[in-house]
Amino acid sequence: MPEAHPGIRWQDRVWGHLELLRLDHGTKNLFVIPGILIPLSFRRDLIAWDLVPRILLGFLAVTLIASSNYVINELMDAPYDRFHSVKSSRPTVRGVIILPAAYAQWLGLMVVGLWIGVQLSVYFTIVLAALWIMGCIYNLPPVRTKDVPYVDVLSESINNPLRLLLGWYMVPTTLIAPASLLLSYWMTGAYFMALKRFSEYREIADAAVAGAYRRSFRFYSERNLLVSVVFYAATSMLFFGAFLIRYRMELVLTFPLIAWVMTVYFLIAFKKNSPVQHPEKLHREPMLVVAVVLCAVGMGLFLWVDVPALQMIFAPTLPVAGR
Repeated sequence: MPEAHPGIRWQDRVWGHLELLRLDHGTKNLFVIPGILIPLSFRRDLIAWDLVPRILLGFLAVTLIASSNYVINELMDAPYDRFHSVKSSRPTVRGVIILPAAYAQWLGLMVVGLWIGVQLSVYFTIVLAALWIMGCIYNLPPVRTKDVPYVDVLSESINNPLRLLLGWYMVPTTLIAPASLLLSYWMTGAYFMALKRFSEYREIADAAVAGAYRRSFRFYSERNLLVSVVFYAATSMLFFGAFLIRYRMELVLTFPLIAWVMTVYFLIAFKKNSPVQHPEKLHREPMLVVAVVLCAVGMGLFLWVDVPALQMIFAPTLPVAGR
């Protein structure tokens, strides 16, 4: 790992440590919001103004834990990021980071994040801790799942259902999050992450450089990455279908919008220097923004608006055994 170079201005060092937080990646915390809305749609009596401070504190805690994971990610990835055309400009690679301070930053963010979590609930804190531990499993040797093909995608994308659970436990409810929803959320995250891997691999082109930058790329190819993308997309929608059939049939009307979002994201992955490699830049894709907004509005609407005719349309028509 590069040591901090002497002679660097203190302002550059401070800015470098702030960069480690990756606050511009905060858009990923949007995955928390469905975890808030779904239990509230089941228990509308829980909607009250005293939820607002709970949710704000919850988002602050999630942001701190996520930033802690980003710090250790940059520290552990520094030897590899120098092989990447964009990531080679990160502060860890440039040597502006003071390593002991960065490790203190990593642990300090975790401690403060968990302390805030304790103010909300035990379950919220447990899931926060799980999010932080997954960051360690993903980044730290000797486990470092980031280097293992397919496991890298699955271990990183499990943060999706963890974020959903964090939103769920911001709401003071005794409801249990459905396993079908959590699995769908996990596979949806895997779909996005696999496309990120595909775009990165395709961009580098040189297999030797790709393998030096990311060890899992020594096994991956464009073909097997795209095959995995199809698997994750199909699995995510199968589990989502299982969820809506049991809990909220109205959400079937959002299927075309979800398919639109996934299709647009797939197309963007083929762009040169695609923003799927840099999620903080996705807002620059107007078609994706429109698709996501309409999908979010549709899902929000049909979480709350009942369509009784759907129960009749999708009612079982085959005879039930024993009747």
